[in-house]
Amino acid sequence: MKDDVQIFAVLPAGPVRLTLPRPLASIHDLPDDLPFGIYTALRTFDHDKFLFLEAHLDRMQQSLDLLEWDYALNRSRLRQALAQVCAGYPRADARVRIDVLEAPAKHWPEAPRLLLTLAPFEPVPARHYRDGVRVGLARRLQRVQPLAKRADFVLARRDYPLGRPEAYDYLLLDADERILEGSSSNFYAVRDGILWTAGDGILEGITRKIVLQELVATLSIPVRLEPPPLSQIDTFAESFLSSSSRGLIPVVNIAGMPVGDGRPGSLTRRLIDAYQHFVAAAIRPAV
Repeated sequence: MKDDVQIFAVLPAGPVRLTLPRPLASIHDLPDDLPFGIYTALRTFDHDKFLFLEAHLDRMQQSLDLLEWDYALNRSRLRQALAQVCAGYPRADARVRIDVLEAPAKHWPEAPRLLLTLAPFEPVPARHYRDGVRVGLARRLQRVQPLAKRADFVLARRDYPLGRPEAYDYLLLDADERILEGSSSNFYAVRDGILWTAGDGILEGITRKIVLQELVATLSIPVRLEPPPLSQIDTFAESFLSSSSRGLIPVVNIAGMPVGDGRPGSLTRRLIDAYQHFVAAAIRPAV
């Protein structure tokens, strides 16, 4: 479909559709020469509803504060624009990216600093939930400011393409070879019935917030906020990823080493079920 990927400037008068010399392939296919920016990415549910939208906007504000930008994020204007562009989007659901740029983008006469990009949402294949995925390692990839969702990280991770059979995502490591997070997700391991996940040095994902603040308490799962050591993969009973667009995805192999018995574990399946019920109850319109 010709209008699959759409980009808008969010202006005081409302969202304005923008054009580019070439069609965009995804929400992460924005021009490399745009001014430096921060962003968040999420998906719609039931065409125009969102999960934890306010938490996404809070994280954007945190990123702006960390970078000490003199920019006021007008949440009301942004919510109105989201409602309008999502309502008019021709596909059932969309992946959505929101960018705030350090300087006006001279690519368009409107010279916007706030952008919305929409692309088709493609559901995760059922086999990934059923059978799990393999992940690789991104030893050379690091976040400059882990708590700020910087758009330049999208460019840095291009050497580690996502969604491949050999590596659905790639894991980032700290100096002690402990697993911090995925390049587009948060990471968790289960050892002796305890859920391990890094407590700092990572981007604090919105789905991670749901897992840690909502789901583990409901299921009475103990948590250890510490990066699981890469050298101890053989002690992981289970592992999984989380992200806003994909939910929770079981991981059954890390860099060629099987996790547990090589199949998604029972705790992961319980969390996936709990997450799906949580989503059904928590999604809301933008306004």
